[in-house]
Amino acid sequence: MNDNSYMNWSSMSDKAINVAVGGFVKHHRQAQQMTQDMLAKAAGISRSTLSLLERGESVNFVTLIQVLRVLELLHVMEAFSVKEEISPLAYAKLKKKQQQRVRRSKKSNESKEDLGW
Repeated sequence: MNDNSYMNWSSMSDKAINVAVGGFVKHHRQAQQMTQDMLAKAAGISRSTLSLLERGESVNFVTLIQVLRVLELLHVMEAFSVKEEISPLAYAKLKKKQQQRVRRSKKSNESKEDLGW
């Protein structure tokens, strides 16, 4: 199996990406010693749909999720998670709001009282 971590995904055609995803699924299915029939049944899809996926044909995204779930590979979906990031300008504004100037308080009459010491 090719090491897909070095693929230039942005330069690939949609068809080439489908083929790479299909190869990924096929590789992991075979590594887990599952037949197409076994995986398809466990994923709730037809064997022909799984075969299409593995050959790089277009299939429904939900189908891919079902297959990845059975293969215990849903962690690859982590690439799609959105992480909250704050822009440098927004961060600077936030920090400016948090900064508070410490001011000397006026001495109150209590501090002028003779404490008897």
